[in-house]
Amino acid sequence: MDSSCGLQWLLLAQALLVVAASSDSCYFPAIFNFGDSNSDTGGLSAAFGATPSPYGESFFGKPVGRYSDGRLLIDFIASSLGLPFLSAYLNSIGTNFSHGANFATSGSTIRQPYATLSQSGFSPISMDVQTWEFSQFKSRSQELIQQGLFKDQLPKEEYFSQALYTIDIGQNDLTESYFSNWTTNEVKSAIPDILDKFVLAIQSIYWEGGRYFWIHNTGPFGCLPYVLDRLTLKAPEVDRFGCGAPFNEVAQLFNQKLNQTLSRLRKDLPLGVFTYVDIYSIKRELLSHAHQYGFELPLVACCGHGGKYNYNKNIGCGSTVIRNGKEVMVGKACQNPSKRIIWDGVHYTDAANKWIFQQIVDGKFSDPPIPLRLACQAKA
Repeated sequence: MDSSCGLQWLLLAQALLVVAASSDSCYFPAIFNFGDSNSDTGGLSAAFGATPSPYGESFFGKPVGRYSDGRLLIDFIASSLGLPFLSAYLNSIGTNFSHGANFATSGSTIRQPYATLSQSGFSPISMDVQTWEFSQFKSRSQELIQQGLFKDQLPKEEYFSQALYTIDIGQNDLTESYFSNWTTNEVKSAIPDILDKFVLAIQSIYWEGGRYFWIHNTGPFGCLPYVLDRLTLKAPEVDRFGCGAPFNEVAQLFNQKLNQTLSRLRKDLPLGVFTYVDIYSIKRELLSHAHQYGFELPLVACCGHGGKYNYNKNIGCGSTVIRNGKEVMVGKACQNPSKRIIWDGVHYTDAANKWIFQQIVDGKFSDPPIPLRLACQAKA
């Protein structure tokens, strides 16, 4: 066989492998998302008031209900699967739900919150409420389709068993406890009950037909300005990167227990496929070695006002004051958000979310280690 013929066979073999790999990809006609502000695409904004400028400025050019200057991880997930960005379930005006819906709302917890939104800043729409909304959405949407209404705006019945169910929630359960003056040991002791409530929510989705679950663990919240600014730390409790070690230890304990919980769910719900995604390790790497990845000032908010971390809970991103009869923005954005990791002291920038997504999409940080496109398969 001459070399040119050999090369042709090699190219043909490579092409067949590409086709085979493509055909092995899962079919996800829809995404249903549950969570907090890490994946809220407009829920809280629709229910309790729109996010102000400069939120959304980097990608959308205006506020669109996301707590970032642009896209969230859920946006990158949807795009990678060839689906449109998810609309918030609570945003009912001119909304298309044909390829899924987003039940996440900013400030949401797994357990029901201890105080009202105005008192604590945490949403009343906890995970059990979100799953109840999902159940209502499923039944009502199919009733309307059977009546011949809104067929182009609602998901087909079979989509509910074929969809990808994405979940990113739990951080607020931990920080809410700290902000309520709980000790670290008290927060740790609450984790089993938090995860018991998480299991009930997953079971609810499963019994409604959900089968494919892509679940993010919680991030290193001990590195976020809103925690570092509001909670007191002793010098030995601050690690060499400037993060609060006790808070990150709690996050890691929660994640360990979450992964164990998913192992049990695989046995208890045998038709379900559960992928655990280690968001913590990815974000920790980015925050710890920001300059290596083209970012700067990793613990300083891009959009905010004053102080060591450019964060003030009373003067948030987009806040304005009246000076000499004119409205003046004091919660301003930095000049180059694409070089920053933290957007407003709580949430990540569009650029950081893009980088994080690039790490999770191929399954390197998943258990089992399967890429996003194969999240319908039980094993790699």
